[in-house]
Amino acid sequence: MRNKGFVVVLTVIVTALCLFYLSFTFVSQRVQKNAIRIATDATGTVNLAKKQAYLDSLWNLPVYNLGFKDYTYKEVKENELSLGLDLQGGMHVVLEVSPADIIRGLSGNNSQDPALIAAFKKAQEMQKKSQESYSSLFYKAYHEANPDKKLATLFASASNKGRVSLSDDDATVLKFLDTEIESAIDRSFTILKTRIDQFGTSQPNIQKLQGSGRIQIEIPGADNPQRVRKLLQGAARLEFWEVAEANDPQLNQALFAINKMLLKEKQDAAAALKDTGAKTDDLQNALAAKTDTTLAKDTVKSALEKELSKAKDSTGNTLDSLTKASLSPLFALSSQQIPFLYPTKDTAEINKIFSREDVRALLPRTIGLFWDVKPDANQTPGVEDIQLNFVNMGRNGKPLLSGEVINDARLDFDQFARPAVSMTMNPSGARAWAKITAAAAAKQPQGSIAIVLDKYVYTAPRVQVEIPNGSSQITGNFTNEEAKDLANVLKAGSLPAPTRIVEEAFVGPTLGEVARNEGLISMGVGLFVVVLFMVVYYSTGGWVANFALLFNVFFLLGILAQFNAALTLPGIAGIVLTMGMAVDANVLIYERIKEELRQGRLLKDAINKGFEKAFSSIFDSNITTFITGVFLFVLGQGPLKGFAITLMIGIVTSFFSAIYISRVVIEWMIRKGENAKVSFTTPLAGLIKTTPNYDFIGNRKYAYLFSGTVIVIGLVVTLIQGLNLGVDFKGGRSYVVSFKNPVEATSMRSELSSGFENASTEVKNYGSNNVMKVTTSYLIDEESETSDDKVKAALIAGVQKYSKLEFTENDGALDDQHFTISSSTKVGATVADDIKNSAFKAGLFSLLAIFFYILVRFRKWQYSAGAIVALIHDSLFVFASFALAGLVGISFEIDQIFVAALLTIIGYSINDTVIIFDRIREYMGVGTSHDTVKIFNSAINSTLSRTLITSGTVLFVVIILLIFGGEVLRGFSFAFFVGIIIGTYSSIFIASPLVIDLDRKAVNPTKA
Repeated sequence: MRNKGFVVVLTVIVTALCLFYLSFTFVSQRVQKNAIRIATDATGTVNLAKKQAYLDSLWNLPVYNLGFKDYTYKEVKENELSLGLDLQGGMHVVLEVSPADIIRGLSGNNSQDPALIAAFKKAQEMQKKSQESYSSLFYKAYHEANPDKKLATLFASASNKGRVSLSDDDATVLKFLDTEIESAIDRSFTILKTRIDQFGTSQPNIQKLQGSGRIQIEIPGADNPQRVRKLLQGAARLEFWEVAEANDPQLNQALFAINKMLLKEKQDAAAALKDTGAKTDDLQNALAAKTDTTLAKDTVKSALEKELSKAKDSTGNTLDSLTKASLSPLFALSSQQIPFLYPTKDTAEINKIFSREDVRALLPRTIGLFWDVKPDANQTPGVEDIQLNFVNMGRNGKPLLSGEVINDARLDFDQFARPAVSMTMNPSGARAWAKITAAAAAKQPQGSIAIVLDKYVYTAPRVQVEIPNGSSQITGNFTNEEAKDLANVLKAGSLPAPTRIVEEAFVGPTLGEVARNEGLISMGVGLFVVVLFMVVYYSTGGWVANFALLFNVFFLLGILAQFNAALTLPGIAGIVLTMGMAVDANVLIYERIKEELRQGRLLKDAINKGFEKAFSSIFDSNITTFITGVFLFVLGQGPLKGFAITLMIGIVTSFFSAIYISRVVIEWMIRKGENAKVSFTTPLAGLIKTTPNYDFIGNRKYAYLFSGTVIVIGLVVTLIQGLNLGVDFKGGRSYVVSFKNPVEATSMRSELSSGFENASTEVKNYGSNNVMKVTTSYLIDEESETSDDKVKAALIAGVQKYSKLEFTENDGALDDQHFTISSSTKVGATVADDIKNSAFKAGLFSLLAIFFYILVRFRKWQYSAGAIVALIHDSLFVFASFALAGLVGISFEIDQIFVAALLTIIGYSINDTVIIFDRIREYMGVGTSHDTVKIFNSAINSTLSRTLITSGTVLFVVIILLIFGGEVLRGFSFAFFVGIIIGTYSSIFIASPLVIDLDRKAVNPTKA
């Protein structure tokens, strides 16, 4: 073997690097164990808050000393081989920055143009069925309705001076919009990254999904979805407004006018009902359904009460003598001690009042309304009241100050030792703040300044004195976490446009632990099966192959750690499959060596010839599989990327370990010459016929008939009952609901359907009878947080009605009285379409790339065509098997994991096909026969033992995945189980015979 020294040196270097990077994982686990030990009490219960506090205390302290450098716990976490969300729990979110809001902001004073608003609405509808960019759809919608108007008339303004002019054509303006949208996405990415980095979990990941206008965020260990949503979706628009005081004459006059108008409406309604003989209950209900207002401050309230005492109803009684239920909600519901303090359940009713055009017309244009962000802290237990605030917005509607002046924000504590947020301003902000606070302090009575974030008042303190140093503090009913998150958000800055969550997945820590255990078991059992088989079948050669396999897995994990990649459940599946496929190269080499020995070659010569002749087959088969991995990575989303990374790295490491490491070891073992005790066979191997002589080509028509029949039946069943598409491909929401005891899926579905307003709902067992997966299309087109809460509330209510159990957020505290939601997934309809399209492209481009690669290597299009038809055959067969499984009550979802399985099947099947093609090319080159059919049969027969051994080994591994891999990988394992059998079958009965049928002439590929 040439360059043996280089291989040894390279192996040592890679081994050292892998040890270095994997060492961080061991250190991290040691620290985690210490944290658990410290946080565990006498009863064995782990205090999670205490554990996190311990880890936080070590965050910037050295915990790993290598002599030349000390690594802090933060640096250790950044370099460890982290676990994916599915293995440790956490949250995956895809955010979409609103292009409509960006375009609306760029239109300036034209933002209320009816034509513009109509174009926004139409573009939003078009986007649900189109893959074009939003700006293109907006332009189409606007141009169709306004063919004679130019876009420049909407966007040529002082704020866009130098970028858009009235003379610009639509193409130029559209390019400007695209540039601004992309710039806004870039700024949003930077701001969100800053927020996430301060979140307090290890190795959060954020990346832009190129070409989609979306940002993907993964936060391992996140256990509070509501907190994450708030952190990501808050625009962080910080504003300082002057509070409208009680003695404001314009406000007082407006409130009196509003009260008078609405009270008259109630009196008229009461009189109308009385004339019709309505009952008292009907009268009070009608009065309560109408809307009214009350007064803001004590002086206004006092004046209003005097006014009300004079008012008479149609019966002559004063309105004071009626019950509160007969008064308007704004007066009856407001606290008698604190004006404009309302129960939170009544805020929707209050909002309706001020959304009325006639009510808004009576309020001064300079008055704005904002609710407090949280209910009042100083209230009666069990009662939640929230304050409505009036602010003076001035004639221009601009705040006194905005968040741009804030240069630092931090967690602090107020004078009562409650969590607060302290802010400091830049010099210009500090000067403006001094003037603002001086003016407020000089008023009689002293004025108040409301600090408003994203249209909610966080605090509105009364200003006692001028604040000259640019300092301010936000106080309120905060927890430590809320105050910390608020400080992080303010420090990162405001988003240029609102964001919405279009895809979301949450995995609880318990479900993650179950998946992790299932993955480790399948990996361990898979490794054991492969090791045992290789020793039993190949004797000494098997031990060498196992040694190379251990290096392969070690290199794979080490390189994953170097790339800062996360190990996911599909990634573990990739490792298990890599172990099965890694021995393929050794099997091919050993079978070649055995052929050379049977021809009478000496051991050393046979080994050299075996490695030499097997190289091209191994190289070609690995390249074709690697191609599918590349397209999975480039075009896939979410779990597909983790699987693709593992698959590609595994192909490279298995190629290196099988071709080079195993050869170095074997050559070291035979250094004594022919006396070396190295064997590549066992009695078990001797039982298998070495060179069978089956007429595969002659029986090809029976194979065509069998395949065609099964595929047609499968397609007919699919057309009748449809495919069981997962949330990934059809959109919607999916929940994994866990119980202590077994439950029945069908009964639960009937209870949930009514709560989901009869929307499409599926309930099925998820691995066991006490875990259910609920998938629904209820509110599929609504992606707001409100709709998320509504769907979840309907789910909880339905499960409670069915099971008579209570809901708990703690998935580690299940008992006979509670159930929990262990994980949840949301995929918007648009994102589902994108995922389907990307999956289709990944498959299509993989087939095209394989076609051209085989064309280059074998120089005949018939070989490429035969291989591709065989791959399409395999894919259709897998689809048919899923449909036929549904007939017998076994249901598997078609999701992204299924796509990973399908593309891996393509890679595996072409692996077998290429090896047969390579043997055909070899026999053609020898020129001993001109009988094409005979040559093809001989090539298939000579590689048959290798084909069956490899397929059998991988099949054992996949069966292990099917048994131990858990529910997440069940569909993947079944698809691959079918794919291995059919892929082996098609390599023998479909691909090679098709080459004969496509070209009746002598098919003689030139060796590349």
